[in-house]
Amino acid sequence: MKATDLRPGQGIKMDGKLFVITQFEHRTPGNLRAFIQIKIRDVISGKYLEKRLGSADEIETINLDRRGMEFLFADGVGGGTFMDLETFDQVELQPELLGDSLLYMAPNTQCTVLFHETTPVSIELPAAVEVTVTQTPPGIKGATATNQLKEAECDTGLKTKVPPFIEIGEKIKVSTADGSYISRA
Repeated sequence: MKATDLRPGQGIKMDGKLFVITQFEHRTPGNLRAFIQIKIRDVISGKYLEKRLGSADEIETINLDRRGMEFLFADGVGGGTFMDLETFDQVELQPELLGDSLLYMAPNTQCTVLFHETTPVSIELPAAVEVTVTQTPPGIKGATATNQLKEAECDTGLKTKVPPFIEIGEKIKVSTADGSYISRA
């Protein structure tokens, strides 16, 4: 497959190792040739690497099995238990695989887990998720038209900045790409 056809979530084989693409960016700097900048995660070690590829480079892709899963509960050390929505089998995912994903997942949240043969290799979250605000300072009266933000902590442990009118107990929508506030839920 050509480097320009790669997308996040795809499995690729480089240097005899299996990687999953986590970020993809096509760059065209001024007078220079266009190139592809990818961030990949080694499936075995969990380490992240950044690679620069030429637009015409050929990359060997690996088919990954995408399964709809539901997050059941966290194990307390960064891992979590997920249930397959079709077979109801439960799978424990390790902290190296999940990274910061659990900050966006309340129990019963649905996501997609990528498998290579029978081994889970990556997790895909929806673009935005709903979380509940559990801690935030009170808003300032009359500060509705300003663009100032205040700190808020959510039920999943996520810390983000929200507008002053958001109160404790409100459900908000946040982006899973960067954890930023999108809107009220």
